[in-house]
Amino acid sequence: MRNIRYLGWIPPIGTLIGPLVHNDVHPFILGMPFILGWIVVWLLLTTPIMALVYWLDPSNRGSGDAGGRP
Repeated sequence: MRNIRYLGWIPPIGTLIGPLVHNDVHPFILGMPFILGWIVVWLLLTTPIMALVYWLDPSNRGSGDAGGRP
């Protein structure tokens, strides 16, 4: 289950791939140029992905201490 932390690499890779693959202004996402819209979409997707990583990571289960100390 340690491989769940690799999900944390999805947002940075997704953010960087968009401008590399499609460097153009004309397709618009929510009224923004494609590159800006792509980055905003990945910014919004980062929160649920990181929440999923936190929720599935077994090291976050424990004594219930908010500080994460054993």
